[in-house]
Amino acid sequence: MPQSRPLPPPVRSGDRVAVVSPSWAAPHFFPQVHDRAIQRLHDEFGLHPVEFATTRAPSSPAARAADLNAAFADPTITAVISTIGGDDQITVLRHLDMSVITTNPKRFLGYSDNTNLLNYLWFHGIAGVYGGSTQVHFGPVPDPEHLDSLRAALFGTDHVLVPPTRTRDVGLRWDDPDVLVTPAPDLPAEPWTWHCDTTAVTAPTWGGCLEIVEWTLATNQWMHSTEEYVGAILMLEISEDQPSPTEVGYLLRNLGERGILGGASAVLWARPPVSDHDHPSTATEAAAVREQYRDVVTTTIDTYAPGIPVVLDVDFGHTGPQLLLPYGGPVTVDGRTHTITAHFGE
Repeated sequence: MPQSRPLPPPVRSGDRVAVVSPSWAAPHFFPQVHDRAIQRLHDEFGLHPVEFATTRAPSSPAARAADLNAAFADPTITAVISTIGGDDQITVLRHLDMSVITTNPKRFLGYSDNTNLLNYLWFHGIAGVYGGSTQVHFGPVPDPEHLDSLRAALFGTDHVLVPPTRTRDVGLRWDDPDVLVTPAPDLPAEPWTWHCDTTAVTAPTWGGCLEIVEWTLATNQWMHSTEEYVGAILMLEISEDQPSPTEVGYLLRNLGERGILGGASAVLWARPPVSDHDHPSTATEAAAVREQYRDVVTTTIDTYAPGIPVVLDVDFGHTGPQLLLPYGGPVTVDGRTHTITAHFGE
């Protein structure tokens, strides 16, 4: 069983937290959504957000890395929160100062393209939090389920994930004035599907956005030997680019051939996005497509890791409500009680 990476200390009320844009600078284009998120962090969580030069400005990879280095180096900052993902964070990693980050570990929250930074931290022995995005989940009207999960992730308490009754792939458009005051429309949520649910596993997690995991495997720059991943709980999801079920099967197969899938103790598969603003789906249409994903995921896992617990359509990653999970820290997947518990303590 791999060792859990220690989560850096949780925040306390009144702490300063960095809000950064290591990928896309969405606050530059939609400042009203960003401003509302900053206000909520202060008013609802009692935290003091600290912005950096590139938080609201499209910038070079080196400049974004400099802000990350500065955020980790600042002894008055206790957590680092990403505004959103993007598509080029992999180019930021080589500009990071590993000694600064490992000497001053902070609780980092992000998902999607932030899989790059979370894996970088994991590689260097630091756990993070998969989830959280000020621009996506905290600037618009937030889901109560997300707020509960985010609070646990920041303040360091165990959190039992509760399957939501409603779901959506996208919220309101950020240039719509209603985004700040009106909850986004949603659809009934299908229940989670438990596959091979006869055991309980507590183990550290690894994975993230499947497309970014593939980039990580391709570059092989921040990867340990396959043995380091044996026993981990794989948490895997796809982005709004919506790779097809066939493509997902190929990506999972690559993890299988690498030996990572076969060494997993459990797999959490996120509820995949199957629609967008321009291509909405009915509940029936969405259910049919998600069933295709479930089929390919379970078939591939059964090929490489038969008998391990698999939970499908868990609400993390590119979904709303979004629930948060430790990245490198421990999670309990209990097939006997059909519960998932995120352990956000140190």
